[in-house]
Amino acid sequence: MKTLETDRLILRPFTLDDAEGLYAYASHPEVGPPAGWAPHKDPAESRRVIETIFLPADTLAVVRKADGRLIGSAGFVGKHRTELGEPSEEVGYSLARDCWGQGLIPEAVEAILRHAFGELGYAAIWAAYYDGNRKSKRVMQKCGMTYRLSRTEAVEQLGKTRLAHYFAITKREWERR
Repeated sequence: MKTLETDRLILRPFTLDDAEGLYAYASHPEVGPPAGWAPHKDPAESRRVIETIFLPADTLAVVRKADGRLIGSAGFVGKHRTELGEPSEEVGYSLARDCWGQGLIPEAVEAILRHAFGELGYAAIWAAYYDGNRKSKRVMQKCGMTYRLSRTEAVEQLGKTRLAHYFAITKREWERR
């Protein structure tokens, strides 16, 4: 995915040099578990995540313009649903704990929606959150996504199952906002 820009953020492709910045927020115990992944143990693990998950799936580094700090990730996760038309994609995101509550991830997701619908021709964009992750649900709602379905899923990284709730927005719904 190409670099995107908002008032406060630059969303750009990750590089392996981002491992320290990713580790700085992904090691916090409140960041990963609600989203289904364990806190990163060291910068080497963050580097592996960039290399094997973020780069292949078009997940972007979320960088704060004010200070150039890597504060999160947002982008496609490589999952496609067909219920609302094709092509479709699922968006995922994470944010440094000290940046919560500032509207930064909704701002990032809005930029991705503009790109997905305006330039890439997607019919629908999906997102999912695990039961109890109210912050992630709120991001989806702020971005105009509405509830579509729930299902129990295996969360491999944590070795358990969780109830996942899926929200989505179609191109037509996005255009009418």
